[in-house]
Amino acid sequence: MEAVQRNRFLPRPDPDSIFVGDGNFQAVGAEFLGHFIRKGGVQPESRVLDIGCGIGRMAVPLTQYLDPAKGSYRGIDPVTGGINWCQQKISPAYPNFEFRHLDIAHSLYNPKGAVNGLELKLPFESRQFDFIIMTSVVTHLPDEEVNAYLQEVERVLAPGGRLFMTAFVVDKTAQENAFNKRDARLGFQRYDEGPCWFVPELPPLAAVGFDDGFLDNSLTRAGLSITTKSLGHWRGVASDHYQDLFIAECKGDT
Repeated sequence: MEAVQRNRFLPRPDPDSIFVGDGNFQAVGAEFLGHFIRKGGVQPESRVLDIGCGIGRMAVPLTQYLDPAKGSYRGIDPVTGGINWCQQKISPAYPNFEFRHLDIAHSLYNPKGAVNGLELKLPFESRQFDFIIMTSVVTHLPDEEVNAYLQEVERVLAPGGRLFMTAFVVDKTAQENAFNKRDARLGFQRYDEGPCWFVPELPPLAAVGFDDGFLDNSLTRAGLSITTKSLGHWRGVASDHYQDLFIAECKGDT
């Protein structure tokens, strides 16, 4: 992690082109590399899929970890600009890293997209990935699309493969914010009668939280077994990660 963070030769986008959240691009990527290894169990020879790869924030540090002969990385995203940058700046130096634009419609990131998120079909054969990343993806999806994504994740994960997913779980602590320690930007309020929570001051899909238990049930229904559920410090509790974290394993047949 320290080597990745200090490496001034690693590609990094212009600050004005980063659309994947706040924080230092290289430092956040290095932090997540540590989480992928220590918590998620990713290995140098893993076959990795990054859903919502953005502009390479998770890909860049993984270039220093995945074995170029045995490991591989595939990144998909609906934002053309991010994919173009990754194809130009990462793939030429790391040919085991490939990036693909997936034209999924999204009101914020790809409003003219051709593919309805409810009809998502990942462009990969079944059972071919050992480790799937979904960082800050379900935080921008309605509940029905979360279910569609997780069904596809289960299909393309190899038996024993793992999903690493971050989210906002609106539990009692996050709702009540009794000690005023919750991130002030995330004053979630429930949306209609469903499991979704939105931030009133923001566009609906800018930040999405879910009832505690919704994501657990969605993962289970998709055929995934939760191995880790760890709540993040956005809600004002002590934690070594900001968003909430789920790690789930595929028990599917070969």
